[in-house]
Amino acid sequence: MKALSIVIPCYNEAKNIPLILDKFKNLLKDRTDIEVVLVDNGSFDNSAEVIQNLIPMYNFAVTTKVKVNQGYGFGILAGLKIARGDFLGWTHADLQTDPKDVLKAWDITKHNNYNSELFVKGLRKSRPIFDVFFTVGMSLFESLFLKTKLWDINAQPNIFHRNFYQSWKNPPYDFSLDLYALYMARKEKIKIMRFDVLFTKRIHGQSSWNTGFKAKWKFIKRTIGYSLKLKRELNEVYSPSNKHD
Repeated sequence: MKALSIVIPCYNEAKNIPLILDKFKNLLKDRTDIEVVLVDNGSFDNSAEVIQNLIPMYNFAVTTKVKVNQGYGFGILAGLKIARGDFLGWTHADLQTDPKDVLKAWDITKHNNYNSELFVKGLRKSRPIFDVFFTVGMSLFESLFLKTKLWDINAQPNIFHRNFYQSWKNPPYDFSLDLYALYMARKEKIKIMRFDVLFTKRIHGQSSWNTGFKAKWKFIKRTIGYSLKLKRELNEVYSPSNKHD
């Protein structure tokens, strides 16, 4: 077992993968309590080849492969399945959130005595104004619709205890996984701690979804659709008729 496993789903990130591994190598040095789980999430570039060639050089890293991409969330869930940490989490492969933020989140967990009822999540700063406007709008909608505070839902990284992950039922396979995890933490009354992370431009490649207004509108419709499904399902789970004395 490890203390922390951080999952990184990689979809056509061949140029970023060597940078990710080198950054974690510099951060972790001789530490053996943290593992990095790289997921080849159905990439059609040479990400699989890059991962297989590099993984043996980094003793903190393990990998798994998704043959056909089924969504961002599916890739993360594939990584969580093989993760060995008491605490689990994920962050993006595009390096817009620095890997050192994972250690910041882990330090917060440590300073809270490795509380199993704690969810640590980033809070993005220095973003383009249009992206901020989009995030504010979605955060307000989700908070009002689901009747709980949900802010900057897609911020990274996320770290939480394995017990929380094991309580999940039917988590989504797309970008709604961030919404699901944050909402479930609220629903289960887990303490949520946020910390500032600098959100920068991608070093290599392009986003697989954030390609303009049309892509954002598609994301909004998909998220609203999932929110309706999530509220319906959880209302059934938490309804008085389903509770036992």
